[in-house]
Amino acid sequence: MPAKVAVIGAGVIGLSAALRLLEEHPDGSIEVTIVARDFPAPAETFFLDPAAHINYTSPWAGAHNRWVPWVADGSEAAAAAEREHRFALATFRHMQSIVARFPEAGVTFVPGIEYLETPGPDYTQLADEALQKQLGLHDADLDLGFRVLSKDGGASGGGKADSAADAPFPAGVTWGCTYRTWCVNPMVYCSFLLRRFVAAGGKVARRDLRAPHELFAPPPAAAAAAAAAGTPLPPPPDKTLGAPAGGFDLVVNCSGNGFGDDPHMFITRGQTCLVRNACDATVTRQNADGSWTFSVPRNFDGGTIIGGTKEPDNWDVSPSLANREKLLADFAATYPKVLEGSKRGQFEVLADVVGRRPTRRGGMRLEAEEVAAASSGTAKKAVIVHAYGVGGRGYEISWGVAGAVAELVKKNL
Repeated sequence: MPAKVAVIGAGVIGLSAALRLLEEHPDGSIEVTIVARDFPAPAETFFLDPAAHINYTSPWAGAHNRWVPWVADGSEAAAAAEREHRFALATFRHMQSIVARFPEAGVTFVPGIEYLETPGPDYTQLADEALQKQLGLHDADLDLGFRVLSKDGGASGGGKADSAADAPFPAGVTWGCTYRTWCVNPMVYCSFLLRRFVAAGGKVARRDLRAPHELFAPPPAAAAAAAAAGTPLPPPPDKTLGAPAGGFDLVVNCSGNGFGDDPHMFITRGQTCLVRNACDATVTRQNADGSWTFSVPRNFDGGTIIGGTKEPDNWDVSPSLANREKLLADFAATYPKVLEGSKRGQFEVLADVVGRRPTRRGGMRLEAEEVAAASSGTAKKAVIVHAYGVGGRGYEISWGVAGAVAELVKKNL
């Protein structure tokens, strides 16, 4: 019989991990079920009641790839950053494959432009081409075209100015770089992943879990398992697609924020603005005061996301008009080209977006945990593979995380 694996969460990490598990076991040796409260749906339905879905982070994401450098000083933070960079490289390669095979997936490649007002050594060190190569930024199969920009315009080193990135820096900016990268229309992409998962034989179940261990107990013993852990058992799944109610051999926890038992977890509120205006690049500016200005264009007539705030431990679900006005004004000053061709030279606002990034001190949790038999409700020990707390980089590192999850599942089944 195939091993039964449950993946908790239908965000970009859960969807990617579940699909990767099926792809790596085409012989049917495992049966994978996504168990979640929220699932991908058209953007129009989410905007009917955005507060009801605010904890389902993936649909609200800007969803683009940036390269995040670090100083290799031997610290835990540096080790976490290095791991995320490897995951980002793996994801970039996978996104290239997706675009080539599935143009309908909601992924598009565009120029990326980075501006910084007060760059630290993590960015200024990128002037070293040897380090760029060490980081994989010149790998031939990636075709990034990574280069540091000249403050006064024109390619660094006297090369020919051939893109918007080669214009003189906006006022206040002292460092910049450009590269080829990808952006995602989240509503289209997540639905694409779910559709591929089900077409490959995956199962889904809508359920509001209180703890991962609920999924180990066979259906008749589910109530006892929940009682042993001191958590009330939620109602049975209201909708399933060929999915069992319990009795899984292994559980993958891609729940985003976890289940409230991890003291390192906190939420980071983000507010962005969806505008009708098209933008030909994903532009990110880091300001001296720690604030951010960025754009993420979306294909399939998805407009452009203009952002954005990063507010730790702010649980407010309502968008701020003052925030919106500042975000739009700051980006127009950074990249005025976005207003070319628009009506009256202004932004055409479609919606304000508020989401909660699942952030974890020390980096995401990615490990296998052995669960005692008494807690799992079974006669043997069970394993939970944790993959949550990715903060705002879920899309950027999704396929790297999915590969790591697949390895952990393989070792523990």
